[in-house]
Amino acid sequence: MPAQVVISAPNVDSTPVSGAIANLKREALASGQMHQPITVEVNRQHTLARVSIPLIGDGTNAASEHALRTLRGSLVPETVGAIATAYVSGPTAKSVDFNHQLNSRAPYVFAFVLGLAFLLLLWNFRSLVIPTTAIALNLLSVGAAYGVLVSVFQGGWGLVHFPGVHHGPITAWLPLFLFVILFGLSMDYHVFILSRIREGYDKGMGTDEAIAHGIKSTAGVVSSAAIVMVGVFSIFGALQAMIFKQFGVGLAAAILIDATIIRAILLPASMKLLGEWNWYLPKWLEWIPHIEHEGKVEPAEAPPMPTPAA
Repeated sequence: MPAQVVISAPNVDSTPVSGAIANLKREALASGQMHQPITVEVNRQHTLARVSIPLIGDGTNAASEHALRTLRGSLVPETVGAIATAYVSGPTAKSVDFNHQLNSRAPYVFAFVLGLAFLLLLWNFRSLVIPTTAIALNLLSVGAAYGVLVSVFQGGWGLVHFPGVHHGPITAWLPLFLFVILFGLSMDYHVFILSRIREGYDKGMGTDEAIAHGIKSTAGVVSSAAIVMVGVFSIFGALQAMIFKQFGVGLAAAILIDATIIRAILLPASMKLLGEWNWYLPKWLEWIPHIEHEGKVEPAEAPPMPTPAA
């Protein structure tokens, strides 16, 4: 996978520019990180030149990335970059730049999603502990999904013997994509269960009794929804394209773990251990309005009494 050095100048056939291109070719070969064939193409107006320089490695591994850094960091600036405008592109550069952009913006996505979820849960349940434990449990299910992906597609566990499944890297954008989707689905389960627990607590039940009420009243719905989603996402795992396999396995594993271990075991266990601390709200947040979690049912009008027959 060659790197593409694009050079812009009033006349790329001029002696200074052509000499700089020759120096670039010579220095690239001397570095030992690039090799022949190095080719040069010029447009009809002779204002642009594209130098194709093959890099060592397979284009995406550490050797290729190191060669790209050498080309961008020293070879191009010291040769063609000193007398003309020069940019380095190509498949390796695209991959490196995309990953850099993704990694630099990922913290903002995590902060926005976690921060907004915390504020909404704080407002809805009037507790600092509820949103904290909710975020911790949701991150646990997302982390478990990441572990399954790495174990299957990079570690070769389980599905490695299925047709089309092989060792390889996880698609760069998939972890962030899965985080957003899984966090939304997990929060959906979580709020549904917590609403029933808070409903029981507001009715006068003790915390332990309210937890039992919430889990029992939502178990059937949560389990049914999880079975449907696991089945649907598993279909993606059977598709040919590797990205769909990774997407399906990650989502199916996360939903299965979330609906069984996280929601059915860890959520009630953690709330029972915390006891009354679940509803802790400092005095300086008492201004948050109280939201009713129990729907108000208007009393039905009594039917008219039948008129006695004469």
